[in-house]
Amino acid sequence: MALEHLFQGSAVNAVDAKGRVSVPAFLRSVIERRGDARTIVLAKHDLFDALSAYDPAYAAMKHAKLERKAEKLETAAGSDLDYMRSSMMAFGATEEVPYDTSGRIVLPPMMRRKGQIEDLALFIGVGETFQVWNPRFFLGDERIPEDMKDIARFRMEERGITL
Repeated sequence: MALEHLFQGSAVNAVDAKGRVSVPAFLRSVIERRGDARTIVLAKHDLFDALSAYDPAYAAMKHAKLERKAEKLETAAGSDLDYMRSSMMAFGATEEVPYDTSGRIVLPPMMRRKGQIEDLALFIGVGETFQVWNPRFFLGDERIPEDMKDIARFRMEERGITL
């Protein structure tokens, strides 16, 4: 199962005290091309202090990937436990969030805490999914390529944001 439409690009938007933030139009258009839901699924990113985000249709693809991985590891000791842990994190530790006609969502408190999102949200398209970062953590993470940090700095400068 291949995806025709991928998440690409980046943007920075303000997050208000209630956790409301606008999801950039370039990301919403991919969600809407992939399916009818005006909903975003949020999860704690596996590797970074950030959130992973995607459309509900991607969840089925994620499940299929987990199944293929489990089949490959079927003979390994503890594979059932690994599969259960992976499934719990992939599906139980997520929240579906609808967006309104202007693209605003309310970040659920748990997700906001998991992603350490404060007053700014940096959106980064990464193909099948996109990420939501606190820009301070993004810029401070040594695993992030310097070119990506430059892009994030540019996005903030074009909005008049300095850290």
